[in-house]
Amino acid sequence: MSAADGQADGAPRHGLEELIAERRSKLERLRESDPSAFPHSFAAVEPVSEVLAAYEHLETGEETDERRRVAGRIAARRGSGKAAFLDVVDRTGKIQLHARQDVLGPERFAELVSLDLGDLIGVDGAAMRSRHGEVSLRVEDFAVLGKALRPPPDKHHGLTDVETRYRHRELDLISSEDARRLFMDRARIVSAVRAALDSGGFIEVETPVLQPLYGGALARPFTTHHNALDRDLYLRIATELYLKRLIVGGLERVYELGKDFRNEGISHKHNPEFTMVEWYEAYADYEGAMARTEEIVRAAAAAVSYNGELDLSSPWPRVGFVAAVRDATGVDLGVHRTAQALAEQIRAHELDVKTGEVWYEMADDLLSKYVEPNLQRATFVVDYPKEISPLARERPDDPEIVERFEAFAGGMEIANGFSELIDADEQRARFAAQARIENDEAETMPYDEAFVQALEQGMPPTGGVGLGIDRLVMLLTGRESIREVVLFPAMRD
Repeated sequence: MSAADGQADGAPRHGLEELIAERRSKLERLRESDPSAFPHSFAAVEPVSEVLAAYEHLETGEETDERRRVAGRIAARRGSGKAAFLDVVDRTGKIQLHARQDVLGPERFAELVSLDLGDLIGVDGAAMRSRHGEVSLRVEDFAVLGKALRPPPDKHHGLTDVETRYRHRELDLISSEDARRLFMDRARIVSAVRAALDSGGFIEVETPVLQPLYGGALARPFTTHHNALDRDLYLRIATELYLKRLIVGGLERVYELGKDFRNEGISHKHNPEFTMVEWYEAYADYEGAMARTEEIVRAAAAAVSYNGELDLSSPWPRVGFVAAVRDATGVDLGVHRTAQALAEQIRAHELDVKTGEVWYEMADDLLSKYVEPNLQRATFVVDYPKEISPLARERPDDPEIVERFEAFAGGMEIANGFSELIDADEQRARFAAQARIENDEAETMPYDEAFVQALEQGMPPTGGVGLGIDRLVMLLTGRESIREVVLFPAMRD
């Protein structure tokens, strides 16, 4: 397909223009000849899948007088003379229509068979099973609901150009049953996540997308300007700090499922606009947060009847951050605690990690490049160095380690959580330590005085998690790129 005009691969431009002109001429003739065309509504439509299921019991050649109503897009047409067969597709499936001139009359039959592939019609017809064994509707009446001025993608080859599939998702959905099923599965996964949290006593809330100060993650924000307020604002990189303020306020169990934005690179697992669910549970810690993460992922997998190769059974195995990096690279982060010492070790082991002046960035890069890709089975990496996790609570037995986990499956991170830091003074000190990092390349968390003042009101022990919806969908549908599971991903010009 051409990204610009949706024509079939290799089709000459003038050929497409001629097709559009011909279809536009049909549109004008239809408007003149059929006053009932293009109604404002077509009520009481039934999903195709329900009609098909209702007549599975019919024998070959058996007909009924039971009238059903469906609507959809014409995907195929065959036959000649006084009978024709059309395939109509909606989001649930495809059904065959059997049209006969002696039922519709010569004029209406001619109008029906003159319609183009891609046109939208609504049909009233009696259920039957054809002599070839296909559940069908015998067309008794129809209405033209929409005219396709452009031809649909080739039904046999679909969209062969990946760029076109992403830029013109409507064409992908028209041509591919697999694409339609994928995004219906995505909706089921989102619904399952919400249902699991709702049943766990959480309430869904909404916090600002435009924020005066970004926070909750180590990431670069998008910046915009509010004209009326005459101030710069940021698209949120996380919902964390606002949600924890609600815990302080006494809501105790809250979650938000929505968009976050990070001004980062694009890859098979990164899109600058992505969907996250974050939940926070008072009186829990990271042990409870891990158990709930397993529960929610299992619920999402059940919603799409996941039967892939990944082992999601509980309990998920756990491995310590320092041990995981040491086993994968030979570098012991527990010993090499300065940026200079760690950089020397990275160079000595000839590892593909950019060395710099920020210890936690090198440590995190070691995990991302040498541990993460090998974690295929659902696994928790736990107990992170404090420098990497400025919002997590220290372990009682080791003040250099915090009670944090990241969940990995299929070789990628899907969730991040920890026992939340509730000490206002310690949080203020960690924000200040981040602010002292004078490095233009470092991703740091800005000082958020409003959040610290909220902690000074008193916050109960809390466990919190951020779970990436896009990556979860990738995992449970077997997709290798985030662009496959986002309807309209970010694209280069």
